[in-house]
Parts: sequence; structure tokens; C-alpha cells
Amino acid sequence: MKKPIIDIIIPAFNEENSVGNVIDDIPKELVREIIVVNNNSTDKTAINAQNAGATVLKEPNMGYGNACLKGMEHVAQKEIKPDIIVFLDADYSDYPEEIVDVIKPIIDNEFDMVIGSRALGNLEKGAMTPQQIFGNWLATFLLKLFYGVKYTDLGPFRAIKYNSLVALGMKDKTYGWTVEMQVKAAKHQLKTCEVPVNYRVRIGFSKVSGTVKGTIGAGYKIITTIFKYI
Repeated sequence: MKKPIIDIIIPAFNEENSVGNVIDDIPKELVREIIVVNNNSTDKTAINAQNAGATVLKEPNMGYGNACLKGMEHVAQKEIKPDIIVFLDADYSDYPEEIVDVIKPIIDNEFDMVIGSRALGNLEKGAMTPQQIFGNWLATFLLKLFYGVKYTDLGPFRAIKYNSLVALGMKDKTYGWTVEMQVKAAKHQLKTCEVPVNYRVRIGFSKVSGTVKGTIGAGYKIITTIFKYI
């Protein structure tokens, strides 16, 4: 692949203290557009993202998948489509400069999708809760059992060829987005791999793993999504 066109989609809900850091650390020479999808934030997320140089979209319907789908709608309207889409969280738990590593297998070896695996990288103490670690283990075990694919993580930091992403027909509007992508990639027999990524304690409070309701809801959605496509 020649120098690819890369667009980044960053879902964001009340991440005013971190979204600017994420945008600042993205290697600008690699990307065409940084798209922050403001998912009904009540703080200065949208303003701070715009001030940092991102394109800010508004998605009032709550849900991680809803935000990602809004970003994809925006990209689909471009006359020149990207070669690669990178998904990245807005909480500054990932290291945006590692985009270089995440896209490398696509550029050098024609992989269709690359997952940034926190399990293979350096995980800062306290960056993931025990229930997150267990949930990832269980989900990846079920993916191997039912779909024959080996993953170590459902990490949201990932890159995928744009044409492959469109072919998957993504639909999930909430917590099941990441695992839906991995399940459908398996069913479409996409060429996928993982690369190690580092992971630090996020800035601010997690709206998912930080609450019992969020943890249970995410876990239920992930498991049901895995069984939905068998």
C-alpha cells in the first residue's frame, strides 16, 4: 500500500479534560482528518476538541456504537474515501502515537484489521479493573471457541481498511461495537492480527467500568453479541 489516507474516529462523552491530549498526541503527518463525535456531552468536550484541531460531530443518541456510526456516516460523504479508519478512545488511556504500530500490518502486510491489544502491551497498574480483565478473557475465549479466531483483547484502539469496515455492515449502537467488529471480521474471513499497545490509567471517571450498572450492561451486551452471530 502506498501512503494511505487515514481518518480517525474518536467517540467522546464528557471527556473535556482528556480529549485535547489525545488529539495533540496523534501524529498529524499520518492522518487526513481527526473526527471527534460528541456523544451528548454536558461539559466542554466539543469546544476542547475543536480547539485542538478536530472535526467535531454531534451525536445526541447515547452509545459508543452510535458515536462510531455517526463518524462513519461523515466519512462516507467524502468524495475521496480513506484507505484506513482508526478508532481511538477520548479518555487518554491509550497512547495515540502508537497509531504508527497499529496501522503498520495493514500498510506493510495487507492485513484487513488490526487490534491494539492491551493484554500484550504494558498495562499500567489500575488502568483496567479486575472485571474488565476477566471480561476480556471470557469474551476472547468465546470468540476462539465459536468462531475459531484467537484474540487477547477487545481493545477499542484499532485500525481497519475502510472497504472492509463498510463490508461488515456494523449495526451495534452501544457496548457491543468492538466485539461485533471482531465477530463479523471472523465471519467475513478478514485477515486480522493484534499488536501490543500500552495502556495507562484514564483521565477522569469511566462511565462503563466505573459503575456496577455500566459493567454489568457492557458484559451482558458483549456476551449476547458473540452468541447473536453464531
